[in-house]
Parts: sequence; structure tokens; C-alpha cells
Amino acid sequence: MNTQKTYRILISGGGTGGHIYPAIAIANAWKEKHPASEILFVGALGKMEMQKVPEAGYEIKGLPVAGLQRSLALSNLSFPIKLLKSLRIASGIVKDFRPDAVVGVGGYASGPVLYAAQNKKIPTLIQEQNSYAGLTNKLLSKKARTICVAYPAMEKFFPGEKIKVTGNPVRKDILDLSGKREKALELFGLDKDKKTILVLGGSLGARTLNQAVLKDMAELEKAGYQVLWQSGKFYFKDMLAKLEESNLQHIHLREFIREMDLAYAAADVIVSRAGALSVSELSLVGKPVIFIPSPNVAEDHQTKNAMAFVNHQAAVLLKDSEAVGQLKSKVEELMQNQVLANALGENMRKLAKPDAANAIVSELEKLIQ
Repeated sequence: MNTQKTYRILISGGGTGGHIYPAIAIANAWKEKHPASEILFVGALGKMEMQKVPEAGYEIKGLPVAGLQRSLALSNLSFPIKLLKSLRIASGIVKDFRPDAVVGVGGYASGPVLYAAQNKKIPTLIQEQNSYAGLTNKLLSKKARTICVAYPAMEKFFPGEKIKVTGNPVRKDILDLSGKREKALELFGLDKDKKTILVLGGSLGARTLNQAVLKDMAELEKAGYQVLWQSGKFYFKDMLAKLEESNLQHIHLREFIREMDLAYAAADVIVSRAGALSVSELSLVGKPVIFIPSPNVAEDHQTKNAMAFVNHQAAVLLKDSEAVGQLKSKVEELMQNQVLANALGENMRKLAKPDAANAIVSELEKLIQ
């Protein structure tokens, strides 16, 4: 393909970091190969993509779309109105931008945009991050040309002939962590002589992980460890107040960690939810991981994501219901058994797909040709 041609690529979706960061990684990989291209994002108004995408240097337009609540919520009454309005706006965006291809990464905005593009016979590509496909992607897959997935055996959700196993695209800065530990210790104020536990509950936070750290932090510090802890914005103030009361010196609390490559570089053991992006990033990092899957997701897909690694002796699983009370013993098991820790990290790396973004760009090029 002509690297100098002005291709127009529309990327839609978001809602969580798990959708947004792969979308940005795809945009960056496309731009690297086709620098003259125009890329436009479409997200959901009020969601984090409206901030994260401009920070990454791309233009984004917002739709008023929102999801259906599973409970009988009043907000569900406005769902059809928001959806119809979003379909109308999405159709206008597609008509005005005239994309060569449209990528959907999941999340509320993905549906109206891909639906509009498919109605106009514009080629569409779906990027499904999870081992369990969402309803929107399943519906859109009927008319999508290509479906890029991160896990095998996705034929139960999508037409087999359209599936390409590419892996999930991740941020480039985590592909090589060598030589970053010193910088990480300085940035986070960590002690170079102590082993570090990195705790990640996602950008919004995870109540169970926070409660588990809160319960065990004094014991972990007493045992000689330090904790780098991303609590998420929903829990940060509460956790900070409790941490200040404790007078502990080696528990380093952050609302959100932007420098994830440095956080990974500092870590000896990582405790994490098992969202699709987290799992894909951690496979590249290749360090011992304790996954605590969220039980509050569709079809328990985080457990399925984690089990894809646990079944290959590449990670440890701790149930959400058992995390408060068992976290310390699981961490110590890995800290004290270097042979096991190394084996987990090595097995993790074997399952990594470091070139996912470029693989998706190749599929996108085929669509346009």
C-alpha cells in the first residue's frame, strides 16, 4: 500500500481503558506505517475516551449513547432515545468523514458507528479483546469483514472464516522494560533493597483489591515488602485517609499510574484484575502475577481471561471472594519461591503476542485493498 496516500480511518468504542488503549495502539501503528493518514475517533460522551484520546494526540467526536443497566433502573427509559440520536449522529460522522475503513473496539460508541458504516457498505473490522465476546460485537460481526481476536476458539461467537487471532494491541513502552528499574524506584519513591508488590485494580479501582491491601498492608510491610498500589479514583480518598492513619512507610498509594512501564519494571510480584488489556500487557511483562478476576462482569469473562494463563502454569488465580484474607499468603508464596516465580514469568511470555497492533494494521490494509 502507498504510505504517502491519505487514508481515512475511523475508530470507535471505549468506556474503559481496556477498549481505549488498544484503539490508540492501533491508531499509532497505522500512523507509523501511513503517516499521511487522517484518523478520527468516536466515543461516548462523558466516558474516559473523551479525555484519553485527545491526550494521545487524536481528534474525537462524542455520541450520547449509554448502556442498558441490568437492574430496573430509570436510566433505561432514556436508552432508546439516546440510541436513536447516536445512530443519527454516527451516520452523519461516517457520511462527512468518508472513511476507507472503520474499526470497532467495543464499548457503547462502537455499535452505532459500525452499524452506520456497514449500512453504507464501508468495510469494518472488529477488535474483540476478551475471551468472551460482548453482545454488540456479536451482532455487528454478521456484516463485519474481519474480526481480530486475542484468544483461540472464538468460533462460538463469530463466523469462523472472518476470525484472525492477532492478540490485543498494547502500549509500545512496555515491550522493553530493561534498564527502567532505577528510574521507577526514583519516580515512585521506592526502596531499592525491598521487594515490590504492584497492585492494579484498573483505572476506576477494584473494591476487593483495595480491601485486601488494606487488611494485609501492615503485615506485608512488617515482612519487609513495599507496595505500589493503584486504588482507582472511586476509592482513592478513603484509602488515603486509612493509610495516613496507619503511619506505614512503605505503602505507596496512587489514584492512577500513568507510567505503567515503570510500574511493571519496579514490580517483583503483580496483583491484578483480569481485564483483557491487563492480561495482554502482563503477558509481555513476564513477571509472576496473581489474578483476582472481577465477578461483576458479563459471563464472568475475567475468570475466563485469567484461566487461559492459569491453565498454562503462567499465573496464579485468587477468587474475588477469597482475596480479603488470602492475599498475603499468595504473595509470600511467590516471593519466597523464586523457582515458581521465574517459571510463571517465563510461561507468561510464551503466551504473549507483542506484534498485535501491526497484525491488525495488516488486516486493515487488506480490507482497504
